[in-house]
Amino acid sequence: MPPLINVRSISKAFGAEPLFQNVSFTVSEGDRVGLIGPNGSGKSTLLRILAGTEETDDGEIAVRKRIRLSYVEQKSEFRSEDTVRSVVEAAMNSSAVPESERGTRFAETLGRAGFVNLEAEAVALSGGWQKRLAIVLALVQAPEILLLDEPTNHLDLAGIEWLEEVLKQAAFACVVISHDRYFLENVATEMAELSRVYPDGLLRVKGRYSTFLEKKEEFLHAQSKRQEALENLVHSEIEWLRRGAKARTRKSKARIDKAGDLMEELGDLNTRTRSSAAQIDFSTTDRKTKRLIELQNVAYEIGGRRLFQALNFIITAGLRVGLVGPNGSGKTTLLRLLRGEVAATEGEIRRADKLRIVYFDQRRELDPSVTLRRALAPEGDSVIYQDRVTHVASWAAKFLFKSEQLEQPVERLSGGERARVLIAQLMLQPADVLLLDEPTNDLDIPTLEILEESLLEFRGSLVLVTHDRYMLDRVSTVVLGLDGQGGAERFAGYSQWEVWQGERAQSMESRARADARDSSGSRSAASSKKKLSYLEAREYASMESRLAAAEEVLQLKRAQAEDPAIASDSARLLRSHAELDAAQHEVDELYARWAELEKKQA
Repeated sequence: MPPLINVRSISKAFGAEPLFQNVSFTVSEGDRVGLIGPNGSGKSTLLRILAGTEETDDGEIAVRKRIRLSYVEQKSEFRSEDTVRSVVEAAMNSSAVPESERGTRFAETLGRAGFVNLEAEAVALSGGWQKRLAIVLALVQAPEILLLDEPTNHLDLAGIEWLEEVLKQAAFACVVISHDRYFLENVATEMAELSRVYPDGLLRVKGRYSTFLEKKEEFLHAQSKRQEALENLVHSEIEWLRRGAKARTRKSKARIDKAGDLMEELGDLNTRTRSSAAQIDFSTTDRKTKRLIELQNVAYEIGGRRLFQALNFIITAGLRVGLVGPNGSGKTTLLRLLRGEVAATEGEIRRADKLRIVYFDQRRELDPSVTLRRALAPEGDSVIYQDRVTHVASWAAKFLFKSEQLEQPVERLSGGERARVLIAQLMLQPADVLLLDEPTNDLDIPTLEILEESLLEFRGSLVLVTHDRYMLDRVSTVVLGLDGQGGAERFAGYSQWEVWQGERAQSMESRARADARDSSGSRSAASSKKKLSYLEAREYASMESRLAAAEEVLQLKRAQAEDPAIASDSARLLRSHAELDAAQHEVDELYARWAELEKKQA
């Protein structure tokens, strides 16, 4: 069967600078492609070309007729009058989903996404919930291909795990741009990197992200060997030419032509393999104090809601804290408390004398009207970094900016470029404590790796809020988890926090079921007969056993879907996931019916 989308030898340029050239890309049924590449390589442009919202300069695009395609852009925008219900209903009405199926799809998709208040204004939702809503809008249209551009930006960890499950169980194909390495490892069945370092502009590998890294290393090693061999050959040919070779014979002319071809190939290789990376290195002070910030019985309340309470925590020299929790649990608020920007509702926060705190704001607040030159060097044409004077052009080059960009307004910078500007500003400020609120958004994977290395080498203390689980595992020495219900716990690492979250969820579910059983047992038989019909009473009495049986089936179907033996059999894999979806739907329906009967007889 032909691919769903087949892109052949396309090129795209903005002005005189090409983004990519002669790139070929296919999307077939069942594909889950993770698309990565350096900032500015053209990933988002390629995705828009696949979506049909942008034209190519050259090449051909073939799309299967009547294909259902959904595309979720990086930024989610809604109108002031939009509610959760209205935008989802509008999306379904414009889709090819049969009217008879819309009600079920509407309830199931929104329910699994965690939406409770369907009348909430879309623009009033947090960034994470707006992103969830944008993804839901795509899902309810029953796409055959789903294109996602940085979907994990602004999602909290629970939201990322929800999206992972959606994509792993989906029957549709998807292409997802992401810098979240654990997300790519968990979701992608194929990886593609868009980069000029490859002869065809793209390296595509079947397998997970870890497999891709192995194959990429093999490719680059082979390319390096070829480059070394070419350099030796070219050196020999140049020596031969210098000895005064004459082009009078056919053999001499052929050798001269060969030397020219070798030089051209080497020049192309040198151009492609020439790479640059951001130079990130945070400055520390020479402070010897061990206790930097101490929280004693700290609580914070806003709008009648207590975010956390009885929080006791000490930030000592060299401690690297990963701060985790669902959206709205108070992570950013806690950073503001540590900084002294807001006061605690209860308790005390003690800071060491003359403590230097440097803060990275997730909102990327840069004056859009100033030039890149002024953003990087506010006081003149140079900066002082680690007691040395550095010209602004050299300082800009450390963060991969070209000298011709210095007069460009900040508003024209990409999200990744703005993040690099903010990091550059932070590096000029010696710090005892770094407070970083979502610094990974919009950064490409090479820059993320450099940022991680810098944080590992930073001699001060660090409090890091990020949804990048790989960075959390690698950088943090302790994890502080906020549960969103007023509680806070300390953990050795992110994986321990995940286990604790799972155990809490199971405990709460068990208590809810026990309460439901106790509540039903305490009601009199007479009351039950009065408020439920005979058939409803019989249905209610059998509900618990039916649920238990349905959950057993669900567990069986989940185990079958995760069986490695069917991973390479696309037909069996699709059938197994369809059966898993049906089993999950049956459990959801039974719980909904149980709640309905409970409410009726209450």
